[in-house]
Amino acid sequence: MEDNVIVGLDIGTTKIACIISELDSNGELKIVGVGVSPSDGLRKGVVVNIDKTVRSIQKAVDEAELMAGVDVESVWVGIAGDHIRAINSRGVVAISRDDNEITELDVQRAVDAAKAVSIPMDREILHVIPQEFVVDEQKGIKDPIGMCGVRLETQVHIITGAVTSAQNIYKSVDKAGLKVIDLVLEPLASCYAVLEKDEKELGVALVDMGGGTTDIAIYFDESIRHTAVVGLGGKNVTSDIAIGIRTPIERAEEIKKQYGCAYSSLVKGNEYISVPGVGGREQREVSKAVLSSIIEPRLEEILSLTKREIKRTEYAEMLGAGVVLTGGASMMEGIQELAEKVFEVPVKLGVPSGFGGLTEAAKSPEHATGVGLCMYGVEQLNKCKGKKPLGGDDNFKKIFERMKTWVKEFF
Repeated sequence: MEDNVIVGLDIGTTKIACIISELDSNGELKIVGVGVSPSDGLRKGVVVNIDKTVRSIQKAVDEAELMAGVDVESVWVGIAGDHIRAINSRGVVAISRDDNEITELDVQRAVDAAKAVSIPMDREILHVIPQEFVVDEQKGIKDPIGMCGVRLETQVHIITGAVTSAQNIYKSVDKAGLKVIDLVLEPLASCYAVLEKDEKELGVALVDMGGGTTDIAIYFDESIRHTAVVGLGGKNVTSDIAIGIRTPIERAEEIKKQYGCAYSSLVKGNEYISVPGVGGREQREVSKAVLSSIIEPRLEEILSLTKREIKRTEYAEMLGAGVVLTGGASMMEGIQELAEKVFEVPVKLGVPSGFGGLTEAAKSPEHATGVGLCMYGVEQLNKCKGKKPLGGDDNFKKIFERMKTWVKEFF
């Protein structure tokens, strides 16, 4: 695989998407391959069947490789699930140089000091993201390197996940014949693809509505301030439809995508749709209004739980840019109107942007994470130029060693 090829692998509850991108001579990102495969080896973002997950990964990657005409070797992989937890932490160090100039090493020391928090042995740090630095009581500094000071303080956002969940993702990707460069929190990746710089500055909540989970990322003053996961998603809506109109799950998913409306006030007239029965029973006619009356309460519940999670933070009143919805479940008609009613702030649909190539294939909210993983990969590779890239085998060893310690301690 060429050095300028970056691949994002979005391992979701309902689908696995592989996005192959490359950097052209001008440094512009171009999408050259998109592959999607149904996923039934995951539940709520967590691998529950490795073999099924491996087959789905291989199918999605093969499809993307065929479109792009390249062989994929290593990937940036998304991780989600309601095992994800996040905390904010502070670290302080003294600047010991004679000229008091802050170096990259001092910044790393401050971040390491902030990382020194008590984390259970069954959890693994996925990301440590500096939010801001304070140099001698001067706050709001984004990059202190080169400044003078005697005391450097940093506030960081630490995202952790269950060791076993991370390990099962590594194992699935490894069995599919690919190397994991790094695991990336899915809502963090989605932010790269759908949020504008001014939105991050003003304050915005990204709500990534997937099949098994709804992921939240709050930005303010260009830094990520809070991440959380609500353990409900589009699959719950499909289950409600299947039970409510008594039809198989597969057909319920099709009906949801084709005729679903999240806001019953938008359903006009008295339109009817044919619904096949379960186990060979006769098909019936069901009105769109009835369908909407099943969908709306569940989506309202998901959005209300998301709002409650946002309200728990100190940034709930600072969302100057409102809420951005993305993910496959956000593509339903009427979701924007329903979300504005629930959140009581402006809501927009987040569509991936900032890339060329196969824009039509990738410019959909359901590919926000996959495209975002490619953009995240570009940023990390630029940071690591001249250094050893993060992740890969080292990351797997780190997780494996922690897992061994955990097993010894408890058994």
